[in-house]
Amino acid sequence: MARTSAIVLTATRLVLAGEAIVALIQGVGPVVFITVTALILTFLPGQLASRIGLRLPPSFLAAIALFVLATLYLGEVQDFYNRFWWWDLALHFGSAMGFGILGFLLVFMLFQGDRYAAPPWALGVLSFCLAMTVGALWEIFEYAMDMLFGFNMQKSGLPDTMGDLIVDAVGAALAALAGVIYLLDRAGRLGVPFDLFIETNRARFRKVLARKKRG
Repeated sequence: MARTSAIVLTATRLVLAGEAIVALIQGVGPVVFITVTALILTFLPGQLASRIGLRLPPSFLAAIALFVLATLYLGEVQDFYNRFWWWDLALHFGSAMGFGILGFLLVFMLFQGDRYAAPPWALGVLSFCLAMTVGALWEIFEYAMDMLFGFNMQKSGLPDTMGDLIVDAVGAALAALAGVIYLLDRAGRLGVPFDLFIETNRARFRKVLARKKRG
């Protein structure tokens, strides 16, 4: 799994770097900007995580890189947003799920599984709010790109923004629900991403792991 994720991550970065070079040679400024920005974003999450003493599993990094590729390169440069009506909605749903799960894990880490300080439903609410915040910030980013650089990331304007936020809410709610189920020990396969993150950051989840070992 880790090897496959590393290959996917490297391949994604090579594609973006290659497209940036081609666009630079052809003198297509907007494409250079988008691909370089996307390439930087594939490195940023891992760097930010390391600065706060966390490690993102290779599969998380690969998923983030694919999302960036699908959003900025395929969506904007290859015009997938207009070619496939469902492309934008699918990406918003997936990103809301991802940020919801990651947000749940970060909040869970802060409380170290203390169910009295933060019961499962409270962690679910907090992770939902975090995922929605990220979704709202992305809509602000789209608006800024349209206003500053003349892009058309918002497409139909307000209907596009509201549709995206509604899909974000659904994805974030499902991620929060998955986290709550995980804490209630009824996760099954839903618990795979949670276990993977916890195992990768064992030092941050000592109490949780000790509790699991005793149980």
